[in-house]
Amino acid sequence: MGAIFTSPGRTVGAGVVLLIAIVVVVGLVTGQMTKIDHAWASFAMRWLHVISGVLWIGLLWYLNFVQVPTMPTIQPVEHRAAISKFIAPNVLFYFRWAALATVVTGLLLAWMLGYIMQALTLRPGFVMIGIGMWMALVMAFNVWFIIWPNQQKILGLVEATAEQKAAAAKPALYASRFNTMFSIGMLYCMVAQQNAPV
Repeated sequence: MGAIFTSPGRTVGAGVVLLIAIVVVVGLVTGQMTKIDHAWASFAMRWLHVISGVLWIGLLWYLNFVQVPTMPTIQPVEHRAAISKFIAPNVLFYFRWAALATVVTGLLLAWMLGYIMQALTLRPGFVMIGIGMWMALVMAFNVWFIIWPNQQKILGLVEATAEQKAAAAKPALYASRFNTMFSIGMLYCMVAQQNAPV
């Protein structure tokens, strides 16, 4: 049992196995086995979309509310290297791939449910989800094309002069804070669409 909890990958894998076991047992007990059909596939895609989004926005908020404000307070200054050399690169790895996974699964879900064009063109009945999708696309663009390239310089993951590192700090911070601001509206749009299409 302990081996499951020694690795995040094994823990998540065990969670998936546990979920499958629960679904099968409940199906056998109730006589209502899950049908693998379009409805189930779209549900599974929504589940993947939510998991990806939780990871993405969770890390975004961690960066903005915990890591970035705490870094200047770490004393002695040499201890900051533990964050910048080890923790931050890992956080940014999961952060950018969760952003991509959230966008891809969201677009696939909209396609599977037949409303991708209506949402992206903000047609009546799909305005809120469409606005949320556009906000997510802008945020993912920021992650991959503003935050990540600048963070690579700041963290020394690519060759950069001291001036280039200093110049990268403000765009990375502002894009991250912009995404935090946008995440409030994006999440509102997603929840609003589920409850009352407008």
